[in-house]
Amino acid sequence: MQSSMLMIWLGALLVIAGVLFMAAQPMWRGRLSKAAAPADGSLEPSRPARGFGFKANWPGFAMVAAGAILLLVG
Repeated sequence: MQSSMLMIWLGALLVIAGVLFMAAQPMWRGRLSKAAAPADGSLEPSRPARGFGFKANWPGFAMVAAGAILLLVG
């Protein structure tokens, strides 16, 4: 009984940590868009934001997956 509760708590912690890691990645990498607005007055950046790819977020995806497995086993 206690080992299954430990697995559930550890799984929940891993899921939350993975989501927080993926959310914090773009902030750690710097600005998401250019400092000055484009000439046409749009606030949309001219290129996609950095830090939202799988290559930068694979540790977060791994933590979420491991947490989900622990939650299902627990």
